[in-house]
Amino acid sequence: MTISTRPRAGWRAWTGLAVLALPTLVAAMDISVLFLALPQLSESLKASGIQQLWIMDIYGFVLSGFLVTMGTLGDRIGSRKLLLMGGGAFGVFSGVAAFSTSPEMLITSRALLGVAGATLMPSGFALIRNMFLDDKQRSVAFAVFITCVMGGGTAGLVIGGTLLEYFWWGSCFLVGLPVMALLLLAGPFLLPERHNPDAGRLDLISVGLSLMAVLPIVYGFKEISRNGLHRGPVLVGLAGVVFAVLFARRQLRLNDPLLDLRLFRNRIFSSSLVIMLVGSFLMAGIMLLFVQYLQLVKGLSPLHAGLCMIATSVALVVGVMLAPFIARRVRPGYVIAIGLAVAVIGLAILIQVRTTTALVVALTGAAFTNLGVGPFVTLATELVQGAVPPQKAGSAAAVSQTSGEGGVAFGLATLGGIGVAVYSNQITIPAGLPAGTADAARESIAGAAAAAAPLPTTQGAELFTNAQHAFTTGMNYVAVIVSIMAAALAVVATTMLRDAKRPGEAAGEADTDHGAQKVPCRARKVGSGL
Repeated sequence: MTISTRPRAGWRAWTGLAVLALPTLVAAMDISVLFLALPQLSESLKASGIQQLWIMDIYGFVLSGFLVTMGTLGDRIGSRKLLLMGGGAFGVFSGVAAFSTSPEMLITSRALLGVAGATLMPSGFALIRNMFLDDKQRSVAFAVFITCVMGGGTAGLVIGGTLLEYFWWGSCFLVGLPVMALLLLAGPFLLPERHNPDAGRLDLISVGLSLMAVLPIVYGFKEISRNGLHRGPVLVGLAGVVFAVLFARRQLRLNDPLLDLRLFRNRIFSSSLVIMLVGSFLMAGIMLLFVQYLQLVKGLSPLHAGLCMIATSVALVVGVMLAPFIARRVRPGYVIAIGLAVAVIGLAILIQVRTTTALVVALTGAAFTNLGVGPFVTLATELVQGAVPPQKAGSAAAVSQTSGEGGVAFGLATLGGIGVAVYSNQITIPAGLPAGTADAARESIAGAAAAAAPLPTTQGAELFTNAQHAFTTGMNYVAVIVSIMAAALAVVATTMLRDAKRPGEAAGEADTDHGAQKVPCRARKVGSGL
């Protein structure tokens, strides 16, 4: 095996990595914290059901829509400059969200937070690639960065749960202010600037087309998954598809496209993106239901539920951090497949969970699931980065995160919708309940809890117990679906990524050992870090 002669990063780069990772952790927290804060802020702001959905969804959807634009913009104006601008804006809009006085104000501020948040991940990945030139160091740096991103979800549950115990709901949004202040102060000294000096102007028409493609498709998919097939969402989604076609055609004609579609000809690049998309889709859906299971079935407070999720997050961190080291000896595609097999074991445990199952058993299932998720998250991201020229690192990171964020959004909507559908079908309504009360109980387990509160003790207890059983059954069904799809994804990883190189491996080794497909010379040159 060829030994890398690239210079190794010192303390300055590793300190800069910490400065990069903290803002992305906060951005990830901004999604999960609402799982806990939504009941309080909905009551405080008198938010309707539709407004609650938009408060939850708008951040992730807008972030997904702007990722490609921000990744390409960073390649043009400089990743550090874009990161600092986005971090400052994120701090400002976090303060606006914290002190919102109406649902509309909170939805708007969350949308603007999504725009600012879209600058963080692409800039971070692009800067890491520039800061860590040694293949093996860069692999570890990616793992550390991704650990912070993934850990932000659980950190949001723990920190948010703690704050909600003692303060008002808006305090959850203020956590990011000191972190973004640290970024603005330390970033100019610790982070090197990088940009593509040969990049052309940002094509504003492409920016508009990308937004008009992503947002309608996501909106249409969300509405169909929740409310079934209706003309309005279908037409909106189809309009997004039309704009996606127009966007693709324009990119193929431009000398400096917003998104270079020719990158998708590289099998490792495109396969890694598919794994990111489908894997994120699966894990988001099951974990959403599991967090609700802890609170609504096992009766844990938001704080205790967040603390219980620490164990599952530790398992995720172990999976993310171990993967690069294992991949030095075992090809990344096989490591990803082994991880997904471990996740299937965890899902098999969750399939067996009942309302009376011991909490430690349920947490063990979730921990094994997260342990198996870690390898695909870090290795697929690194494979995407290694398959493109350095000057397109920001764009590649944006596409990678778009796959992940899109998968999360679709997973929450689709698998969450399946869980709700099973719940509505399985719940048994006690005789004698008013029609309005019964309808509220069938809508969701939270609706059943609210409906049961004013009822006589025996009748209310029976209704909520039935709701808990129905919700758990819905989670079991979703776990079955996710386990089957995870097993299929393991086969895809083994087949499509069989030629992906190990960190530090010479290009020739992969080709001679496994008959790797020949990739364009430009991609091969910059992909040697794999």
